[in-house]
Amino acid sequence: MLNLLNIDDLSQEDIYKIWDSANNGTADKLEANIAWSFEGNGIRTRTTFVQTFQTLGVNFVELPNFLKTNESVEDLASYMDAFYSMYVIRESNHQRLKAFAAATTKPIINAMSSEAHPCEVLTDAYYLSTKFESLTNVRILLWGPVTNVFKSWHSLSGVLGLNMTHYCPSEYHQDTKNVTYTDQLTGHYDVVITDAWPKGFSDSNYCLSNDHLRGMSSPMVLPTPPVTVGNELKQPLYDTENFVGYEQKALLLPIQIAIVSYLLSKA
Repeated sequence: MLNLLNIDDLSQEDIYKIWDSANNGTADKLEANIAWSFEGNGIRTRTTFVQTFQTLGVNFVELPNFLKTNESVEDLASYMDAFYSMYVIRESNHQRLKAFAAATTKPIINAMSSEAHPCEVLTDAYYLSTKFESLTNVRILLWGPVTNVFKSWHSLSGVLGLNMTHYCPSEYHQDTKNVTYTDQLTGHYDVVITDAWPKGFSDSNYCLSNDHLRGMSSPMVLPTPPVTVGNELKQPLYDTENFVGYEQKALLLPIQIAIVSYLLSKA
């Protein structure tokens, strides 16, 4: 059985098979019952997961606040596993999600937690793989303080061996495989990736401007929405030079279809 709590649950082979499936554009109907619990808004992720279930023809039952109970994860899994083939859960408490994954006999997809956002990052990395001849040669710059999204990029870099630099304040620097940390903005890049700032963070040095982009040889800008002007971006997306475009996030649907299908095939 294979889970997707973060990208380092997958091997290189797993990732490339998921991307190949998304690229093929086919989605065979499946017989499955999926438990679906979604904390917060997440309008893009919610939209594409519901459409994923519909496209695959699976039954899904929404269980609001599934893990926000005093019941032990062992009891919860033991009762609920009889009804479901898979769990797709968006839950801020990553440790609670991880504990439930250890207790259940069914595969779990993390639709976002405080520590990871694997489906989002697999989608964005897949997009880059379609735009560059060799993803491992792409000069990727993560821009801003460490977030759950950036932790998933770190995980992806470790699995695939990417050329990744993270520009963030020194207090966020860690010993992370295949990631170079810096608090000095130097060099040229092919792609700059942003994410929403965590609560309480404020530093105008990390408000990405078109002047910054020109100084880095005008890299492609791949934001993680929702975007806040005045925080991670100095100007709106539509005025940001080399913004990849809104249609890029449409790839969430084929990637999520491929992930659900792939994990169910491994169950």
